[in-house]
Order: sequence, then structure tokens, then C-alpha cells
Amino acid sequence: MRHLLAIACVLVSLGGFAQTPGGQPPLPAVQLQTGMFLIKAEVANDYGTRMQGLMMREKMAPNEGMLFVFPGREQQCMWMKNTLLPLSVAFIDEAGTILNIEDMKPKTENSHCSVQPARYALEMNLGWFKGKNIKPGARISGLDKAGAPK
Repeated sequence: MRHLLAIACVLVSLGGFAQTPGGQPPLPAVQLQTGMFLIKAEVANDYGTRMQGLMMREKMAPNEGMLFVFPGREQQCMWMKNTLLPLSVAFIDEAGTILNIEDMKPKTENSHCSVQPARYALEMNLGWFKGKNIKPGARISGLDKAGAPK
């Protein structure tokens, strides 16, 4: 018992781990902007983080999301296996222009794809884009802060 207490004290003194509601450690985040709206987006820019995505997360703050950075400019597709949250995804080209926005239901394996080659995908809570009247053709700034894909 003392051993466990000592470990707990060390973790508290080190600050412990900040974790997401699903138990995953949060990924590094960047601030994006579209129009007057600011977005705090965790960045998934390597194979492992892109595959994990928002799986098993139980909630996400209203102006938070996940930005997927892909290594190539090609048609990108997303699915919702093991994802508990209903999401909307915006597929974005290299210049930061939204190509299309798709709504996705939790725990489904349907593919939701970009209509043209995309470099990024931004997942937000379901209806976030629609609720802010953000449509294809809108621009997202701050993508350059996300770093190169790995």
C-alpha cells in the first residue's frame, strides 16, 4: 500500500498525464481559424495517430476538433469504426480551401471521401460547420502550424 501511495505522490508531483475522456493522451494541438471562428485542433500527422483518430472518445469541447495531415494530395476517406461521437468532417486542399463536408454517424464503417484530392481532413462535432454557416469554398488558416506529415 505504501508503495502505491509513493507512486501516486510521484505522479502528482510530476503533474501526471492529461488524458482525453476516452483515456488517450491528447495530441499536440494547433489553432486554426475559419472566418471569425477559432478552432483548437489536435494534430494527427503520422500513420498511428491518423488510424487512432478520435476513436473511443466520449466527448469533445464545442470548438475543438482533430486535424488529419496526410502525406500526399489524393482522395482521402474517413470512417467511424470505434468512434463514439457523431462528427462532421471537412476535407481541405493544400491551399486551405474546404472541398466538401460530410456528416458521419458513430460506430459505422461507411466511407466518407473527399470529392477532390485533399491534404487535410478536419473533424468537428456533428453540425459544427453547418451551425456556423461554413460551406465548401471557405478557407481554413493555420494549417501551416500543423507540421509535415510523418
